[in-house]
Amino acid sequence: MAANQPNSNSLNNKNPEPLILTYLAHKGYKQTEAMFRQESTRNFPIDQNNDTMTPNFLSYSNYPNYTTYSNYTNINPPDIYKQSYTALRKWIEGSLDKFKDELQRILWPIFVHSYLELVSRGFSDHATEFFEEFQLDHKMHSRELGTMRVIKYSHHVQENEFAKNFRSKKYPIQMSSISYDIFFDFLQDNPPNGSSNSFLFRLVNQSLNIEVGTSHTDVGIPSFSAQELEEYNKHELHLGHMPMHPEFREEIEKTLREQDEIYQRQFEEENQLGINEDQTNGIPASLYQEFVNKVKREQSSDAPDRMSIPLPSHKEADVLAQVETIKDLRLRVELGPSSTLPSVCFYTFFNTYDSLNCLTISEDTSLIAGGFSDSYIKIYSLKHEKLRGLRGRINPAEINTASDLENAREKVGSDCKRLLGHSGPVFGLSFSPDNKYLISCSEDRTARLWSSDTYTNLVCYKGHNSPIWDVDFSPLGFYFVTASHDRTARLWSCDHIYPLRIFAGHISDVDTVKFHPNSKYIVTGSSDKSVRMWDIQGGRCLRLFSGHTGGISCISISDDGRLMASAGEDKSIMLWDLGSGKLLKKMLGHKSTVYSLDFSKESSILVSGGSDCTVRLWDVKKGTSDSPNEDEHYLSKIRMDIDENRSHSSLAKQKQITETKLVNFF
Repeated sequence: MAANQPNSNSLNNKNPEPLILTYLAHKGYKQTEAMFRQESTRNFPIDQNNDTMTPNFLSYSNYPNYTTYSNYTNINPPDIYKQSYTALRKWIEGSLDKFKDELQRILWPIFVHSYLELVSRGFSDHATEFFEEFQLDHKMHSRELGTMRVIKYSHHVQENEFAKNFRSKKYPIQMSSISYDIFFDFLQDNPPNGSSNSFLFRLVNQSLNIEVGTSHTDVGIPSFSAQELEEYNKHELHLGHMPMHPEFREEIEKTLREQDEIYQRQFEEENQLGINEDQTNGIPASLYQEFVNKVKREQSSDAPDRMSIPLPSHKEADVLAQVETIKDLRLRVELGPSSTLPSVCFYTFFNTYDSLNCLTISEDTSLIAGGFSDSYIKIYSLKHEKLRGLRGRINPAEINTASDLENAREKVGSDCKRLLGHSGPVFGLSFSPDNKYLISCSEDRTARLWSSDTYTNLVCYKGHNSPIWDVDFSPLGFYFVTASHDRTARLWSCDHIYPLRIFAGHISDVDTVKFHPNSKYIVTGSSDKSVRMWDIQGGRCLRLFSGHTGGISCISISDDGRLMASAGEDKSIMLWDLGSGKLLKKMLGHKSTVYSLDFSKESSILVSGGSDCTVRLWDVKKGTSDSPNEDEHYLSKIRMDIDENRSHSSLAKQKQITETKLVNFF
C-alpha cells in the first residue's frame, strides 16, 4: 500500500465524499455521481464530532490498481438478488469473447454472497430457489456447491467455515483495464430492473477486490491476495539434498571399493580364460567413482542441516541398499526430450468393479499394491514370482536369523497377497524407500504399517478425526505423512503411534501430500484450490501456491528439489519454482481431471495421467502451447511428438489413469 494512501482510520476522521465526487466527475460518470449525491444525503450517518456526513466505507485503495465501492446497508427485497444476478449474467453472456472469460469470474463471488445474504436474512425459500436456478453456472466449484447446499439457516452462516471465510475477506479478481472499464460502465448504465444500482455497488464492494492491470487469464482465479502470497513466500528455504552422515558415507565407499576389486578380478580372470569374447567395453565403470560423482552432483550451498531431522542409526542393510542404488545409476539411461524418451508400460487390474481407489509401485519396481473400497489391499509381484507369507501365527521370539524366517514361510506362495485390517475403503498407499514396508490410509481414520516381507500388519496409527485421503513415506524412511478430510496433514514416525506434527491452514480437505526429496519439507494439495509447503520441524507454512480453479488431486516434486508440479480438477498442470514460489508455466492438454504426476530422475520430463484415458509426457525445460485443438494431434496415433507444446501422449482403452511412475528397467 502506498505511503500517501488514506486508510480506514483517516476516512473516519475526514469526510471522503468530496474525493469520491471529484473522481466520478473526472471520469465522467454523471449518472453515478447524481445517484451518489442522492444516496449520501439519505444514508450517510452524522459524525457527532464534526457534524459532517460520512459514508460507511469498508476500505479505500489507490486507483487504478484496486477498486472499492461505497458500502450501503440498505434493506433490499429478496427478489433483487435474483434480478441483479440475472442482469449481470445476461450482460456477460452478450459481451465480446475476448473479455468474457475475465468477466465471468465476477459471477461466482456474487452468487455465493447473494445466497449467503438471503439465508442470513431468513429468506431460505428464496435462497434455495436462487441456488437451484444458477448452480449450473459454477460446475467447477462442485465441492463448494455441496457445502453451500447444507447452509439453510442463519446460524449455519455463522458456524460454517466456508461461509465465514468467504464473508470475512474480499474475493480477489485480476482484470484488465478494458474489462474493468466496461464492467464499471455496466454498473452505472444498467441498473437491474430499472431500480437503483446501489445494490450491485454494495454487493461488489462487499465481495470483490478487483486488481486492475495486465490480464492473467492463464493463471486462474486466485484464492489469496498478492500481499498474502508475498508474505508466505518470503521465507528462506534449504532445497538441497540432505548430506550423508560421515560414518555412513565411509562404509558405503568401503563396500564399493571392495565391489570394484571383485569386478576387476573377475574381468581379468575371464580374459585369461578367454570367456569374455567381447572386450571392447573394457573394465566396468567404477562403482566408487559413480558414488563420488553422485555426491558431488547433490552438493549445494542450500543443503539442510543433517542434524535437523533425527534418524535412527544406519544398518548394514542400509549400506547394501545404497550399493544397489549406485549399481542402478551405472546402468541407467538418461531421459530427456532431446535424447531418450521413456516407453509406456500399462498395468491393468481386471474385474475391480470400480472398487480400486489407489495404486503404488515399489521403488525397485518389484511390487505393485492396490487399495480397494472393500477395505483390503492387494499386493502383486511385477517379477512374476510367487509371494510367500508366513505359515499361520508365529512367535516373534523364535525368529532370530534369516533361516528361521525362511522356515516360517509358506512352502508354496501365491500370485498375490490380500492384506486385511482396515474397516473402510483404502484411499492411499506408499512403499518405504527400502521396499520393506507399506503404509496405507483409509476412511476408518487410521493409517497402517505393513511388512512387505511377511505381508502382515505391524502398527495401527490413530489421530485423525476424519477419513484419510493420502499418505507418503519419507525418502529417508522412518517418517511418513498423512492428509485428511479434517483439513490437516500430520507427520508420523514408524516407532510412535501418535502424530509428531499437525499441519493446519487449509480451509478444506487436504487431498494429497508429498515429501520433499530432502525430507525437510512436505507439500500438501487441497480442495481449497491451493498448494502449501510446510517445514516439518516447526509445522509452519513456508510457501503458498495459488492459481488453480479446481481442487488439487496430485502433486510431484522434482528429484533435484527445485520444482513442483500440481494438477487437479481444472485439467491443467502448473509448474512452480519452490525457491521463489512463482508459477513458471501452465500446461494444458488433458480433457478431464489429472490424477497422477511424476518427474524423471533428471527432472527434465514430467509424466501425467488422468481420467481422459491418456498418459502425457511434458518437456519441463520448454514452454507449452495452450492450443485448444491438441486432441487432433494425439488421437490419431498411439504416441506422437506434439511440436506445439513439446508433449507426448499415449491413449489407453477407456480407463482412467490413476497412477503414473517413471522407472528404469534393465
